[in-house]
Amino acid sequence: MQEIMTLIQDPAAWVALITLVVMEVVLGIDNLIFISILTNKLPPEHREKARKIGIGLALVMRLVLLGTIAWIVQLTEPLFEAFGHGFSWKDLILIAGGLFLVWKATKEIHHTVDPEDHQEDFIAKSTTTGFASAIGQILLLDLVFSVDSIITAVGMTPHLPIMVVAVVAAVTVMLVAATPLANFIERNPTIVMLALAFLLMIGTTLIAEGMGFHVPKGYVYAAMAFSALVEVLNMFARNARKRKRDAAH
Repeated sequence: MQEIMTLIQDPAAWVALITLVVMEVVLGIDNLIFISILTNKLPPEHREKARKIGIGLALVMRLVLLGTIAWIVQLTEPLFEAFGHGFSWKDLILIAGGLFLVWKATKEIHHTVDPEDHQEDFIAKSTTTGFASAIGQILLLDLVFSVDSIITAVGMTPHLPIMVVAVVAAVTVMLVAATPLANFIERNPTIVMLALAFLLMIGTTLIAEGMGFHVPKGYVYAAMAFSALVEVLNMFARNARKRKRDAAH
């Protein structure tokens, strides 16, 4: 309690908290895009529930990992060396998550381009199996993003209360933004392809990070923001042409 009161009165702690909240929200965008795309494949009546469960699991996982900070820090210790790089548990988790994202995004792009090919659909036709499949995949990526998120938090501040508040605030933002983002993606089919391309890029970045090639997050998010801006301009152009055609008729 004394530590919390001291932090409340410390301006530097507030700066650290605000910075960490922003960082956690930005890092959560990747997770949110994946959850939105995946839950949109479920029947409409199950989507909201799946999003809440997926984001709730992300919060629980982050808080559990925060409670094992000493263990989390050890995840960065090298286990073995290959190709001149010492691989840690964090690296292996990032590589596994990156490979899963690349595989998932590639298959989804194929399914979007060729909707007649249902042989490799990821969500089973059974609602129960589909829901369980979606939650399982969300849980897997939650783990990858949670480890990355918590290691980032540990690197930014030594104070556990600040980390907890930042994580809860960031996940709350994800919870509020999940449904509007999912609905926006569903209403705009071209956004789906853009979002899948984002997942492909994020997956590749995770693999590169795990292999020891540092990719500045600023470059990744700048590329995502630029692509999103171009797509927004395309949407405005399509809507303008549609209004012109409607007026002509």
